[in-house]
Amino acid sequence: MVLQILQSGYQGKVYAVNPKYEEVEGFPCYPSLSDLPESVDLVVLAVANQRLEEQLDLAIKMGVRAAVLFGSAFLKGEGESTLKERLRSKAKAAGLQLCGASSMGFYNLDQNLFVFSQHISMDMQPGAVTYISQSGSILTALLWNNQKLRFNLAVSTGQELTTCVADYMDYALDQPSTRVIALFLEAVRNSDNFVAALRKANAKDIPIVVLKAGRTEASAALAVSHSGAIAGNDAAYGALFERYGVLQVRSLDEMAATALLMSMPRRVGKGGMASIHDSGGEREILMDLATDFGVPFAQINEDTVKKLEENLEPGLEPINPLDAWGTGNNYAEIFENCWQALVEDPSTAIGVFQADLTSHFWLHEAFGRICRRVAMRTTKPVILMTNHLGTETQDLAFRMARAGIPVFDGTEPTLKAIRHAFQYAEFQERKDPVVAGQVSEAIRDRWRQRLNTGEALLEYESLSMLRDYGVSTLTADVVSTLDEALESAQRLGYPVVLKTATPGVMHKSDVGGVKLNITNDKGLRRGYKELRTKLGPRVLVAPMASGTVEMAFGLLQDPQFGPMVMVASGGVFIEVLRDRQIAMAPVDLPTAKRMIDKLAMRKLLDGVRGAEACDVDALAEALTQLSVLAADLGDLIQEMDINPVKVGANGCIAVDALTIPVRASESTDKQGE
Repeated sequence: MVLQILQSGYQGKVYAVNPKYEEVEGFPCYPSLSDLPESVDLVVLAVANQRLEEQLDLAIKMGVRAAVLFGSAFLKGEGESTLKERLRSKAKAAGLQLCGASSMGFYNLDQNLFVFSQHISMDMQPGAVTYISQSGSILTALLWNNQKLRFNLAVSTGQELTTCVADYMDYALDQPSTRVIALFLEAVRNSDNFVAALRKANAKDIPIVVLKAGRTEASAALAVSHSGAIAGNDAAYGALFERYGVLQVRSLDEMAATALLMSMPRRVGKGGMASIHDSGGEREILMDLATDFGVPFAQINEDTVKKLEENLEPGLEPINPLDAWGTGNNYAEIFENCWQALVEDPSTAIGVFQADLTSHFWLHEAFGRICRRVAMRTTKPVILMTNHLGTETQDLAFRMARAGIPVFDGTEPTLKAIRHAFQYAEFQERKDPVVAGQVSEAIRDRWRQRLNTGEALLEYESLSMLRDYGVSTLTADVVSTLDEALESAQRLGYPVVLKTATPGVMHKSDVGGVKLNITNDKGLRRGYKELRTKLGPRVLVAPMASGTVEMAFGLLQDPQFGPMVMVASGGVFIEVLRDRQIAMAPVDLPTAKRMIDKLAMRKLLDGVRGAEACDVDALAEALTQLSVLAADLGDLIQEMDINPVKVGANGCIAVDALTIPVRASESTDKQGE
């Protein structure tokens, strides 16, 4: 720890406290915190768990406002009052910020202060990346092993007894050196502050890159509705990240590449990627992967094509991506002129020079010089990219970084980073959401009173609630006798559907509680008698809904981030395909359309094999109306499942709905499950 402080070059005062030694690494030792000649700003408690509390007590008595705890704060045989809780309580009461417990510490390169539990001798250059990790090893994986990334702040948050990820984000967002924040998250401990930090990042145009662990669906078994079952633990985080433009990555390589790209002072604009290569085969690999990852290529204009033709050797195509290597004659002039033309094209948003760089190899050193010259003549981001992680680039990469041109290792993580850069640029172009279709206070209050009873809503009630919020639903009757069923069917008009309306039966089709496409009185008598015998006399009668495609809507209540809405493939495919998009409520029409467009089944809505195209606008409008319901009533609804939603050329209609209020979610009779 002391060696790290020395290495950081910290210019403030440092006091060592240890009763067993007279000095440590040149610092005189004091026997106790109470013996220090003055109050200090930060105390680092590198002591055994058994001594943490007494030392924190001394620090609080001194008036210290911050402390780092390396220890785990765990004691064997603890009762109800644990050491962690006592430390948290005392620190909060004193207004003292704790980094930890179980923290490895932090690197603050803006302040030239490294407070860390381990020592490694390396020359770290300050930069623009803030890196906050809830895992110490994942912190050092990038902090110590990727010197292409340059940090202004790196924090191992540990158990976050008082100070959480959101607090470190808030601090970093106020630092002039911060251009991007990278997070490794296992969980958000203070959701309100975290959302506030995301909003602050949006306002300051500082992108957030997140690697979220624990993307499992272990909680699905506890869900009552289909919507809850297919959401999984990661759904709420995904919706939160989508709302605030957070760039979610899946690996450390992807996080490193994305943080590096987003830390550049130049950002991608509108358009696509332009790339130049010295290999046709590697160009083909890039083209395939770019298609897989959704990275667009710049559509270069005729003037650019003409410039390429004037410079390329015979047999090389003047296209983007460009293979510019011919015989090798006059290669430097060819590559520089072609690269300049590609980057200058109006449709180019970012320039990528791809080569398997080897430090001190004459050709690759020349490529580096070409990139530097072209970068000086443009305001667009220009990067070098190697094809795989094992390329020997370190010395050349560091020299390029000093010239403002980062070197990215590996085609896949680089392309994913570029995709994230385009996503962030698209997010920045979005307007503030405007949600229409609000309902009256009388309607909202009436349904809040009903949901507050804690009793599960019957299907006709759920459909009625949807209608009140502007979602088209089937007109239906609830009857208790055969004569009433016949009268209802004749009034509504055949064909009709019969569904059991017995309270407590939720997934009706699972228990044979649905009779479809009944076309006459005879069929209705038969269907009603079967339902009455098996599930009771109470049934719902509704006309058969028309529509080309079956979709599903859902409403979910996340305990941290509030109500969410879902759109998914409907019918039985909601569980089989698990094809869904989830967003925080409420959503506006553009957001609803983006959600629908991201579904794997999206092409079905355009009509296949001669079928009419569906009214996607009506589907999106219905989703926005559901989101208004979610915003108004979602705190009282644990889960809501609307399946199917029939979509056709002339609109969409909700056919079936299940609503589980919050107070009923734990005690609901799961008959028929």
